[in-house]
Amino acid sequence: MKKIFLVLVAVLCVATVSAQKTNWAAGLRATYGVQAVGEYFYSSDKYVEGRLGLFGGLAADFTALHQWNCCNWDWTPSVGKWYLDAGVGASLGGSRGFMYGGVTGDVKFGIKFNKVPIRLALDYSPMIAIGGTFGKYAGDTKHVGIYGPGFANVALSATWHF
Repeated sequence: MKKIFLVLVAVLCVATVSAQKTNWAAGLRATYGVQAVGEYFYSSDKYVEGRLGLFGGLAADFTALHQWNCCNWDWTPSVGKWYLDAGVGASLGGSRGFMYGGVTGDVKFGIKFNKVPIRLALDYSPMIAIGGTFGKYAGDTKHVGIYGPGFANVALSATWHF
């Protein structure tokens, strides 16, 4: 985990020094685990977001979202602009003997600062997924059903815009 964090910091430093304006952003999302976040803005109000997460050292997931900027507010003009984004996508994940896949939504409320290229946000990403056990972990019964923890996904995220 330390190596991943150091690589991320190095990439952000190199991107800042290069001083080229791009449409990319990278950061972290802290929920009941940690997710690395990558964003690509292909227009002023639309972007795709990818998340790769590790949870509890045993579980991992990947989420891909298409996001739209719904609203912007200029409540604190000297600090930054507030925004509300919403999106939809898909999520796949699992841990030892369990896998799930489903549809994910996202509602993100945050601020983009004026003087530094950072966005902070609080987001809610509910997921409706089907999950099940497999292999030696399934035992005599293979269980497939609705993945319940998908509705409890609230997180704080910070992204650096190159």
